[in-house]
Amino acid sequence: MTSSGLRAAAALLLLCAATFAAAAELSDKLRDDSELSQFYSQVEQNPIANATLTLRSCTIFVPTNEAFQRYKGSIHVLYHITTAAFSKEQLPKSVSSDMDGNPPLYITKNRNGDIYVNNARIIPSLSVEMTNREGKRQVMHIIDEVLQPLSVQKNAKDNINNPDAMQFLQMAEQLELNDFHLRTYRSQVTLAKKESVYQSPGAHTFLIPIDESFKLSARSGLVDAKVIDGHVIPNTVIFTAASQHDDPKTSAAFEDLLKVTVSFFKQKDGKMYVKSNTIVGDAKHREGVVLAEIVKANIPVQNGVVHLIHRPLMIIDTTVTDFLKKNFGCNSFKENGENGALRKFYEVIMDNGGEVLDDITNLSEVTILAPSNDAWNASLIENLLRNRKKMREILNMHIIRDRLNVDKIRQKNANMIAQVPTVNNNTFLYFNVKGEGTDAVITVEGGGVNATIIQADVAQTNGYVHIIDRVLGVPHTTVLGKLESDPMMSDTYKMGQFSHFNDQLNNTQRRFTYFVPRDKGWQKTELDYPSAHKKLFMPDFSYHSKSILERHLAIADHVFTMKDLVQYSEQAGNVVLPTFRDSLQLRVEEEAGHLHDENASHEWTGYVIIWNYKKINVYRPDVECTNGIIHVIDYPLLEEKDVVVSGGSYLTESSICIILANLIMITVAKILN
Repeated sequence: MTSSGLRAAAALLLLCAATFAAAAELSDKLRDDSELSQFYSQVEQNPIANATLTLRSCTIFVPTNEAFQRYKGSIHVLYHITTAAFSKEQLPKSVSSDMDGNPPLYITKNRNGDIYVNNARIIPSLSVEMTNREGKRQVMHIIDEVLQPLSVQKNAKDNINNPDAMQFLQMAEQLELNDFHLRTYRSQVTLAKKESVYQSPGAHTFLIPIDESFKLSARSGLVDAKVIDGHVIPNTVIFTAASQHDDPKTSAAFEDLLKVTVSFFKQKDGKMYVKSNTIVGDAKHREGVVLAEIVKANIPVQNGVVHLIHRPLMIIDTTVTDFLKKNFGCNSFKENGENGALRKFYEVIMDNGGEVLDDITNLSEVTILAPSNDAWNASLIENLLRNRKKMREILNMHIIRDRLNVDKIRQKNANMIAQVPTVNNNTFLYFNVKGEGTDAVITVEGGGVNATIIQADVAQTNGYVHIIDRVLGVPHTTVLGKLESDPMMSDTYKMGQFSHFNDQLNNTQRRFTYFVPRDKGWQKTELDYPSAHKKLFMPDFSYHSKSILERHLAIADHVFTMKDLVQYSEQAGNVVLPTFRDSLQLRVEEEAGHLHDENASHEWTGYVIIWNYKKINVYRPDVECTNGIIHVIDYPLLEEKDVVVSGGSYLTESSICIILANLIMITVAKILN
């Protein structure tokens, strides 16, 4: 074949290929993809959907077969189609679907770059754009959930198509709402003349409490116009899958004298919650957080999305005991509390005899640090649950006899780590705030465990509940792990790192009792021995730093609690503890006074170490670890004669003795030779 003939053949092949490509349509792509077969079968059975794909421009949102397998409701194929073509970049905030009444589909583009259609995520890189035989542009996006429109009961007397939020409230009895009723809240909206809020055009988020949440007879009377505003997030549509965790949004109740935000968050078990935070309150609306579980989510309406919640937001009308018992111990809208966010905490209290709950009830002001359900899954806790005495101590460690919200914690934390007594005055909790505003992280330490507050300021009539991610008093880390993670012990940790003293502290075959000077204690030595202090933290002098730290560490087959040391001191006068090289001799006494907080309103008993005629306060006694115990002290076991500074270096007294002994041995060896 000549070269011109080859060129002609090639051109013919290209023309055939182009013709075949033009013939390939979105419907063909949909038919040929085995992962989308269930949606294709729905399209085949729907003449309007078929006609749209044949004749019109369109965007179709196609759920995967896996999404269909998870979905239990009716399939509305036209709700997945809009008669305009939009690439991912072109998608507006809402598009009209092809379903009767043209209910909108809401588009959310979050910070991570994900794009959602209502509650379904568009799967990246799977979108396809093609042109049909009519020359119409068509786009297909693959999504991970079936789109579910507002569902109407089969026997509904009204023709309900694309209602707004107020029509949704008025016709709720004709809708599929899992047997939830909304009569009480609807009456309060009408009574307060707030219908316009729910009729408002645009795209908003509406949070509606179900009737079961108004079993408390006086609660409905607390739903005034401002509370109704606090249940609406204007100009923002939030579906649960697309929501940003704990990202506060301004509610309609946000003005000069009353400021309320609303945010969503998800438990590890998948349950979704919403919370109101009254940042600035007034005489009728107290400051604080109110939590509500979302019992039916993501109901699309003409002007946004509706979520049904198990209790009204903003209203603080239950005690801490009621909160534990009703709202999350046994949710009022369910027969039992199997899904309560604090179910396990409540169960442990009741399994322990319930006395702790009685104690909480008898407190006029109380703050509870309540471990989440996940916090109770730690392996070490299982063995402790059978020890009622120990569990009572642990539960008491989570109770504070005071109203302690985040603002108070910040005030206490202004110049130092905040220290707060629990109901047992010999046990303290230590709060630390890192960061500012919404980025702030608040941790609390108790019994050797550092926990993070994952939900703060849940307000009750007599106090607060803070949800934390660990159970206090059940250690889960070694002495080294505790040193490394605790901000109060960072200087001791650093000194032990460069001297390699810390290497031994992960050994779980030993039992350590470590007297750890807190950072402020080392800072005091800078005033007393400025030259020596500087060298203590220099790697060139690591041998000497290690010698000083060794004095603070007792190593034995058991740990020495402060109560043990007091008892031994009373019996023998002084206590001698085995250390790595030698021994540590000291005495421990109990002493009443404001040892921990000079501004405290009452006294408690603390511990004092007497060492070399010095009195050293024990700032945090009995910080338990998996391989020992730490006592945080106010000053190092250090005195002036320990440190010799000369020619830019220093030696500890023990080091001098070793050097002198070596010199004597060298001299004797020379004489003998």
